[in-house]
Amino acid sequence: MIIDAWMQHLSAEWIRNPMFDSLRRWKPGKWSETSQPIEATITEMDQAGVSVGLLCAWHAPSGPLISNDEVAQYCRAYPDRFVGIASVDLYRPMDAVRELRRRVKHDGFKGLRVLPWLWGLPPDDRRYYPLFMECCELDIPFCTQVGHAGPLRESEPGRPIPYLDRVALEFPELRILAGHIGVPWLGEMLTGHEIPQRVHRYVGLQGLSLSQRVGRLHARQCKAPRIIRVKPPILAAKRVPQRSRCARTWGAFQSCLPHRQRPTRVQAQLGAALAIFYDIHRSR
Repeated sequence: MIIDAWMQHLSAEWIRNPMFDSLRRWKPGKWSETSQPIEATITEMDQAGVSVGLLCAWHAPSGPLISNDEVAQYCRAYPDRFVGIASVDLYRPMDAVRELRRRVKHDGFKGLRVLPWLWGLPPDDRRYYPLFMECCELDIPFCTQVGHAGPLRESEPGRPIPYLDRVALEFPELRILAGHIGVPWLGEMLTGHEIPQRVHRYVGLQGLSLSQRVGRLHARQCKAPRIIRVKPPILAAKRVPQRSRCARTWGAFQSCLPHRQRPTRVQAQLGAALAIFYDIHRSR
């Protein structure tokens, strides 16, 4: 099973926000100015061979950009294709905890995602801590982004050390998905990853070159079902449309992959690891 671990179905509110203007150059062709029907995302998933998408809500200081209600609606309409990932208002911690609990218990959401650059607050800020406690109680992962910000926001809150490092030490039960690896602080992420108290991090490899991704993929192995070491995002959605940048990257990756490690085997390993990490297998 191929799982896309970092997905959002863009709303009109998200598309209109000027801080995302810098992202328009990443997508080939014309950027849609309106929100597309959810079936368009499912079509893209089918073309890429993606079985399940972890569909993320977005809550910014100004309010929801993609609401939890929208994500819950899509998950109810296509329960075999989407798993909800909640987002909450950091400025209202009690309401945030209640909202997270409600989404997990009543709507079946499987995680919480907060992007530090979006709030201008690193993950060791006091506003996160009630949510970390609730994630541990609910046994769901905390998803975040490390490294530089693609949108027009400051990158400093995404620095792994000391911010995420403190969280990993103070919440040993918390499962953490740290996406985008941490460039330009790649050394900090990989150094912290070697220490046993910190190995519950899940590291995405978006910021590495292709050869580095391949090397890291084969250098590390998952030794426990609740400890997931690496996941190159280009492996989350393999068979993508041929004209896309991901398709070209995947083709290059295949040419570098050792003969003994077939792509289908890698897909299966990563999909199984993500299913365990997010506890998706129990509901499917």
